[in-house]
Amino acid sequence: MPLLTACGGSDSGKREGATSGKAADKLLPTYVASTIAKPDLPSKNGSSAGYTSKVDLATLATSVPKKLGTGAPLKVMSPFWGTPPKPGCAYYTALDATVGTKITWQNQDGNTYGEKLGAVLASSSIPDMVVVPGWELVGKISNAVTAKFMDLGPYLAGDKVKKYPNLAAIPSDSWRMSIFGGALRGIPMPAAPASFITPYYRKDIFDKRGYTVPKSADEFLSWAKEATSAKAKVWACGDMRWSSAGIFGVLPSGTLGWNIEDDGKLTNRIEHPEYLESLEWVRKLFAAGVVHPDDKANTGDPGQRFTAGQVLVYNGNGADWWGKTVEQAQSNPDFQIEGMDYFGADGGNPTLYAAQPAGIWSMIRKGASKETVENALAAANFAAAPYGTKERMFVEYGVEGTHYTVKDGVPVKNERGIQEVNSAWALLAAPAPFTAHPDFPEIARKQVEWQQRQGAFMKKTSTYGMNIVEPTRYATLSSQFEQLEIDFVRGHKKLSDVQQAISTWKSSGGDKLRDWYKQLLDKNGSGN
Repeated sequence: MPLLTACGGSDSGKREGATSGKAADKLLPTYVASTIAKPDLPSKNGSSAGYTSKVDLATLATSVPKKLGTGAPLKVMSPFWGTPPKPGCAYYTALDATVGTKITWQNQDGNTYGEKLGAVLASSSIPDMVVVPGWELVGKISNAVTAKFMDLGPYLAGDKVKKYPNLAAIPSDSWRMSIFGGALRGIPMPAAPASFITPYYRKDIFDKRGYTVPKSADEFLSWAKEATSAKAKVWACGDMRWSSAGIFGVLPSGTLGWNIEDDGKLTNRIEHPEYLESLEWVRKLFAAGVVHPDDKANTGDPGQRFTAGQVLVYNGNGADWWGKTVEQAQSNPDFQIEGMDYFGADGGNPTLYAAQPAGIWSMIRKGASKETVENALAAANFAAAPYGTKERMFVEYGVEGTHYTVKDGVPVKNERGIQEVNSAWALLAAPAPFTAHPDFPEIARKQVEWQQRQGAFMKKTSTYGMNIVEPTRYATLSSQFEQLEIDFVRGHKKLSDVQQAISTWKSSGGDKLRDWYKQLLDKNGSGN
């Protein structure tokens, strides 16, 4: 169906709505799957593919046989967490020489990236290529994306993408999520639908103390009280709001929050009784004193408290499973991190909702020259190299001898590699979702098998696979709820405050936004 524009005012035009169905199919690149490396654990129930066998580094395949860049300068702005590599470092220089690019990186603090992104998009000076995370697509930023970034269809739609084989191997669902305002504007980092937030627990401490992993909300609270000892500086958990959504079957906010229920009604996540039940359960954890005081104060890093043994359960993304294992391997060899399987609040099966098939994009500014666009696409094509290729190895480990050495067939970064091969190159694009850790293959197996188990209870929402730009008049409608949730679970706000906020949301535009979504879904079809 054509882009829905009937619900907007004079500022809307092609900037709001969604494109799906046959209209979207015409905009998509032709899908040509990569056949380079067969996974040991094929994708199942929406999981990523898993690689647990050692890769023969001497026989890595080539996915970019010729240099596609011309060496023209390219400015790239991206979020960054930690200390970025220095300009002109060996990693940047070697990649530029291989890809044919000359990138000036404008790395910005990932924690405050939304502010910087908003300011840059509101200005007249936009870098050639900008990384746009889905969680920043709120308020005016989502509309600015359509106004400020170019349509990549002339370069990538249909068979045109075959010039860039690694981009052609990105699944169509991820490309469909890259349509903004009726045009293909984003180059996606694909995500596995079963890549849920993980409730991690300290398996080594559980085993040592004889704890059984909880299997219901009540069991978790009982265990948490038993496990907490403020005197010993040990608390059961951090703020469990993210995991609580999975336990109580609440739509994550990252799914746009809308779904057509079994009774045919289109409802928002905050209207479901499970939404309040989920928050009230987390409030009970805080009230029982089982949450670390720094989590209550909302300061510091929950992951550090977890590795220090001060917190036994915390929420994290999939990367933490390997990241924490590597971090603790030398200093704390007994350390074991495991993902807790989701349970329904009552102890039955959980209801989990599929993550969107893409959540981060790189985009190219409108008005960029043909050479700039082609250099940007050359960089993205290199970054999207699949597992088992020289290019993937280069992006993830750098140059052998300079950034890593090979021990027992496994690449190991040296100090320079740790400092430099930690860059935003990986955010320009990515291959079909996969998990591989040559140094800890069992962690890769556990991650994928965890996804497969949770994925068995996964549903797709009505807006799955759609990139929907809401009208600007609703831009701030839901903005208060994140802080309200934080305050409520800590006892700073009352249940009546949340209920009043929901009521205000409905009367201030929520009901009208529902009508807008209903018309959009009627015209475009449901994502599930």
